[in-house]
Amino acid sequence: MDILLAALLIFAGAFVQSLIGFGLAIVAAPLLFLLSPDYVPGPITFVALILSVANGLRYRANISLRGLGAAVAGRIPGTLAGGALLVWMDARTLSLWLGLTVILAVLVSMLPLRIRPTPVRMGIAGFFSGFMGTSTAIGGPPLALLLQHEKASLIRANLSAFFVVSCVLSLIVQVPAGYMTGRHLALTVPLIPATLMGFWAATYWANKVSSKQIRAASLVLCTLSGASAIVLYWRA
Repeated sequence: MDILLAALLIFAGAFVQSLIGFGLAIVAAPLLFLLSPDYVPGPITFVALILSVANGLRYRANISLRGLGAAVAGRIPGTLAGGALLVWMDARTLSLWLGLTVILAVLVSMLPLRIRPTPVRMGIAGFFSGFMGTSTAIGGPPLALLLQHEKASLIRANLSAFFVVSCVLSLIVQVPAGYMTGRHLALTVPLIPATLMGFWAATYWANKVSSKQIRAASLVLCTLSGASAIVLYWRA
């Protein structure tokens, strides 16, 4: 029963991410964690890698390597910092800190300012994405908030390409940290078909979602992400 519920959560998360560019971990991670802490961050990072490859191939014509270079450069030290937190910080404190950080990012994005994705800002967003993604599997909000005013196809393409690199880096750190072992891999395998089904189900709707709708959905998902992390802190 738990496996079916986990697969359903992954299906929903993969569907959302394929539509707006991110959201797999935000939709699925909090509830998967309640099912079994072993699902986070290793298994969900692995299925996110598969989904990101699929979406990256679909939107490859819109990928901008120039902008992604700065984000990837920032992602590397962010990954190392996130790995250190996995080893040294207790999950309860980390959950609260990340929740507050995401909520703050949403509030900043709602100000009457348009933050352009310059290389420096992409690098900073990449760092925080790596930091959050490696430690909790929720790495989408920083980059998504920075790209929220871009064209829908560009958002999906660049987030997917970035997540491919991000997931690989995170898994490299999570394996020696003990968060992606044979036990975790056994939990991951049943989730792969649900991931691909969510990707295929979103194919029909992808061209019907505008940049404005993506921005609104991004803000809502980021808010839910932050709130979920804070709730997990108080319930722990």
